[in-house]
Amino acid sequence: MAKYIVEGGRRLDGEVEIHGAKNAVLPILAATLLVGKSTILNCPSLSDVAAACAILEHLGARVTKEADRIEVLTDQLTSSTIPEHLMREMRSSVVFLGAIIARCGKARVSMPGGCELGPRPIDLHLSAFEKLGVKIEEDHGYLECTVPDKLRGANITLDFPSVGATENIMLAACTALGETVIHNPAREPEIVDLAAFLQKAGAKIEIGENGTIYIQGVPDLVGVEHRVIPDRIEAATYLCCAAITGGRVVLREVIPSHMNAIFPILEEAGCGLAIKPDTIVLHAPKRILAPKMIRTMPYPGFPTDAQSPLMAVSCVAEGSTIFIENIFENRYKQAGELARMGAKVKVEGRVAVVEGVPKLHGAELVSTDLRGGAALTCAALSAEGVSQIKDIYHIERGYQDFDKNLKSLGAIMETVDD
Repeated sequence: MAKYIVEGGRRLDGEVEIHGAKNAVLPILAATLLVGKSTILNCPSLSDVAAACAILEHLGARVTKEADRIEVLTDQLTSSTIPEHLMREMRSSVVFLGAIIARCGKARVSMPGGCELGPRPIDLHLSAFEKLGVKIEEDHGYLECTVPDKLRGANITLDFPSVGATENIMLAACTALGETVIHNPAREPEIVDLAAFLQKAGAKIEIGENGTIYIQGVPDLVGVEHRVIPDRIEAATYLCCAAITGGRVVLREVIPSHMNAIFPILEEAGCGLAIKPDTIVLHAPKRILAPKMIRTMPYPGFPTDAQSPLMAVSCVAEGSTIFIENIFENRYKQAGELARMGAKVKVEGRVAVVEGVPKLHGAELVSTDLRGGAALTCAALSAEGVSQIKDIYHIERGYQDFDKNLKSLGAIMETVDD
């Protein structure tokens, strides 16, 4: 186990190049099961990506990684089962289910693991699979999926625009017989990126103006080379780190339009923003103003993954901020750790009220989950004194070279064995 040791009180200033999006590359890696050979570019070096590659290799794929390039050859799969120890590595491993079913006609997977953010039921995935012709049985913590005949297109309406369910349906439907229509799907940029990969491979996918996804099944898909989109949540986190320290940061290799819901919050906080086609520049005041309300919503609303680092920023803002979490039931796990630093945070169900204080102080902290860990690091950058952040393996699931990039901006921190 490793931990961060952070000496706070340093203003961040400099440039960061944003890596490929974790939430885009994982479903794309699952999609490689449907094609012969794929080359994925701009792949971040993350523990979640390593876990996805381990799943592919267990299934019989040959995976080669060099720098930010991953090649996957799936011409000879040897298994349709993902064992428990691999599924537990990451919650989004369930996205492999649709691709395995489409490729093999059957799948056996353990219930997924990952961050404990409260219930993330996969009933939306399973009910959609059943409409496509999949028979599903539970067997002592495993899902046993079989296709008695063939996958067939269907009209599917999601009760909630689940990202994972939308991805799984897309993967299963690409080679199904007939047309599949997904009503009320997720509309995140990562969904569009998955569609772009599949379209290059020969899938017939159209996304309507209202977000409805139309998929006409094809017999098979072909190998493709694809570059993953930049990580909008990584970009938002670095903006928060600069904002909380009264700093300035230049983000390169970004797609600003993917972050339109975040910019008004930062501007309300008093930050100056200069936005160019692939660059974002943020200038923060010495002390920011508290945004009045942050309400997480499905895209294009404010992203739940950016809520945690912005909560850290609000802890030292002038005024109070109300957070309303509409995606996950237990997304405020960082609140108790922030309180150890002197933050004033009150949580009641899906609502959290943060009353800004003039300063935080260093403390011994435990990273609670991926985004919560990033929030604690953000808070430690501005705190007086030294903070220790344990269990940073959570952070390494979604941020490549987080400590190195922060140090390049002027942070004083080190990573040591705990």
